[in-house]
Amino acid sequence: MRRCIALIAMTLTLQGCAPTVNSPEEFRLPEGNFVAGRKAFVDLKCYVCHQINGLDVKFKGTPVAAVALGGNVTRVKTYAELVTSIINPSHKIVPGYLATDVAPNGESIMTLAGLNDVVTVTQLVDLVAFLQPQYKVVTPAYNPYTYRYTTIPIH
Repeated sequence: MRRCIALIAMTLTLQGCAPTVNSPEEFRLPEGNFVAGRKAFVDLKCYVCHQINGLDVKFKGTPVAAVALGGNVTRVKTYAELVTSIINPSHKIVPGYLATDVAPNGESIMTLAGLNDVVTVTQLVDLVAFLQPQYKVVTPAYNPYTYRYTTIPIH
């Protein structure tokens, strides 16, 4: 009986500590630095596989993949999405990747690079600070849920 009560008390305590999706208690890394993030992008040779509009660093040789980062998107790339994409790139592989951009086992080639063993936390937060503003949120060309009907006056 004591075990059961202890288990229930522990469960209720843990549930009370669990942050909600948008709570200020959610996991958050320190703020990064845009300029240091650009430097980390170059130092870590992210440009071997990734292209960013306006970044003039080019890989001399055969790139492993040509995955564009940034550009127009229909929703904000969140801090959490970018952190996850860097530390666990196989978590969500965008449909439409070429077979050459994905490892034979279906994982991201970035996973095989073993970057988690060399990227520091400072570099990670700086990369996110550099990448997030590369995305520009735009309204989709047509969305049937936001179409506004015009009224024609009847005479």
